[in-house]
Amino acid sequence: MKNILVLCTGNSCRSQIPEGYLRHYAGDQARIYSAGIETHGVNPRAIQVMAEDHIDISNHTSNHVNEYTDIPFDFVITVCDNANEACPYFPGNVKRFHFNFPDPAKAKGTEEEILNEFRRVREMIKVYSAEFVQKNIK
Repeated sequence: MKNILVLCTGNSCRSQIPEGYLRHYAGDQARIYSAGIETHGVNPRAIQVMAEDHIDISNHTSNHVNEYTDIPFDFVITVCDNANEACPYFPGNVKRFHFNFPDPAKAKGTEEEILNEFRRVREMIKVYSAEFVQKNIK
């Protein structure tokens, strides 16, 4: 079984969403973790837009990357440039991947406009997650 860490700045949106999708797509073939360089709590809008796609992340927690230093990760996926630059060293044969997703938490406008940005980023992450599992896990 593969261990996968998804890392972003605050572990509130851009790492929580792929944690949900990677768990969905990988099933019992991988253990999925998400963490941040900081912890900001799980964003309620991320929970909402994932629920719209029938993925429940409401029980996810916001975790600091230092909580996972003892886990032998096979893959570390950084989902923002800040996390990529600040990513700590993980020993072993860890494969690192990086994709700088837009931060939906920075969206401005009406509530619907903000939710639409969360949905747009969710769809980008959904495609990335499905392709990642297909190429690296299955």
